[in-house]
Amino acid sequence: MVFTLTVLAANAGAQALEPRFYSNAPVGMNFALGGYALSSGGLSADSSVNLTDANVDLHLAFAAYARSGSLFGKSAKFDVVVPYGYLYGSGFLDGTFAEREVDGFADPQFRLSVNLVGAPALTLAEFKDYKQNFVMGTSLKVTAPMGQYDSNRALNIGTHRWSVAPEIGMSKTFGSLVLELAGAATVYTDNNNFLGQKKEQDPLYSVQGHVVYTFKRGIWLALDATRYAGGRTTVGGVEKNDFQQNTRLGATLAVPVSKQNSIKLYASSGVSARTGTNFDTYGAAWQYRWGGGL
Repeated sequence: MVFTLTVLAANAGAQALEPRFYSNAPVGMNFALGGYALSSGGLSADSSVNLTDANVDLHLAFAAYARSGSLFGKSAKFDVVVPYGYLYGSGFLDGTFAEREVDGFADPQFRLSVNLVGAPALTLAEFKDYKQNFVMGTSLKVTAPMGQYDSNRALNIGTHRWSVAPEIGMSKTFGSLVLELAGAATVYTDNNNFLGQKKEQDPLYSVQGHVVYTFKRGIWLALDATRYAGGRTTVGGVEKNDFQQNTRLGATLAVPVSKQNSIKLYASSGVSARTGTNFDTYGAAWQYRWGGGL
């Protein structure tokens, strides 16, 4: 089993595609992940930066840790992701050409999730007899403003503000096929030092769906889609015409290598974008798991 974490750099709260996030796992399991992702196109780490004719490449290495546990008898998970990126980008920002090359840490993410229905907290021995059917869960993700940020530049790897993203998701299993649906809202604090001005952003609402098929030996393939809208910004008291209404499609392949190791390959692309954030992402991750009586 591959434990899925958010590792996309660009506005991950709405744009990340995360199949099998609400699947159950034995309590006491630890997961360490490392990987790399490349995002290219009209993107920035901060979705409120509206570039036109954008050409941005963001190389992102990440390390992550997750642990499964129990919360009020329900299966729960906690995860943290720490990314480090290199960004090169150019484009027109409000009609003015801008160019940027920078590297540094991106904003780390912390998340707690709990499966409310259909996924009780089980030991590894008990988990062997568990058959997943219908699962419904919820999560809360917090992104902290700890990444690289230069208040005099529009393009940065960090965002210089907090964001909080509550989500609710569900899945239904039909033999080897799993259908998943999740909805979330990302709420942002103000950035009080954006090019010398205060920047505010409306919440960004998203829905994502996945069709997951499991093959022999634990290999699984997911077809992914997400739709997100909202996020209009106000800079210096002036409301911008940057309401987002975008769609992304992707695929994820997970392959167990051994009892404790597995790899995941994923790709996604924007198929429609009203305002910016139309980019392609390709990535790979390696996972090692231990604990829980394994």
